[in-house]
Amino acid sequence: MHRIFDGTTSHLDAAALIWARATAARDGDAEIASLAEARPIIAGVLGASQRALLVVAEAGGQAEAFAAVAPVPGSEEIAELQYLGTDPSAWGTGAARELLAALPTLLRERGFGQARLSVYTDNERAVRLYEGMGWVPDGVPVPHHRTGKSEQRYMLALRVGSAITG
Repeated sequence: MHRIFDGTTSHLDAAALIWARATAARDGDAEIASLAEARPIIAGVLGASQRALLVVAEAGGQAEAFAAVAPVPGSEEIAELQYLGTDPSAWGTGAARELLAALPTLLRERGFGQARLSVYTDNERAVRLYEGMGWVPDGVPVPHHRTGKSEQRYMLALRVGSAITG
């Protein structure tokens, strides 16, 4: 069981290091980004809005997964899960699943009615997780603006009766 909490003011560096290790493992890169390279990625999300949030899943005092979330620009109703990462050493432990299970409550408490995310379509592990947790595809896959890889947007209604609007 993981402790899920708001780590916005305390776990930026831990999240950045998880992101560096997770993306290197996902992409098969031998070189892992340094903290100096990874930190601005997560800090950029947290600096985008006062409503931005860094949710952390921790076990045994170690951060194992995180979600960096901020409002969609121009739509304060929709929270965008911009980054979700699980340390490769914690893959299969349930850290991401437990974090995603707690996320709707945390987002509702902050006034969001919907959440969205985008995921590479070839990231089968993540796609299975999101779909299994109730996220639904929104539209058709499109090329990622930087990498050109196929990416699918997913939406999640956070309130009963909330219609999905993308």
